[in-house]
Amino acid sequence: MDSQNLLGGPNPTLLPIGDSAQAALAAGGDPRVVVAQYPTSSLAWAMLSDQAWDQGDVIGSYAFARVGYHRGLDSLRKNGWKGYGPVPWSHEPNQGFLRCLQNLGRAAGEINESDEQVRIADFIVECDPTLG
Repeated sequence: MDSQNLLGGPNPTLLPIGDSAQAALAAGGDPRVVVAQYPTSSLAWAMLSDQAWDQGDVIGSYAFARVGYHRGLDSLRKNGWKGYGPVPWSHEPNQGFLRCLQNLGRAAGEINESDEQVRIADFIVECDPTLG
């Protein structure tokens, strides 16, 4: 889906629909099993990050989010992202990456990585201003 940006900026980056990991997770798959089968899935890493957070494991949550964030950057670049521009939350396949980004910022704040927390907050707004 390539839409023309009338404001002159880059078009939104939309990750492909039909992610096998997303289907496995939607069917109730355990995120640990799914991430082992599909290690490039930001969504599976985001879910592991959420589980760790819910269990009070801030460092684990940070680590899982960091991996998912980097996997998401790889996917975005593979799909035409040049390091800037919109990555809309409204496009469901983008949500795994954006969740990892949010989780990374949340955990960074808890471990006193305040500079990183600010950079991530800015990056989230750059990706999708509705998330700010």
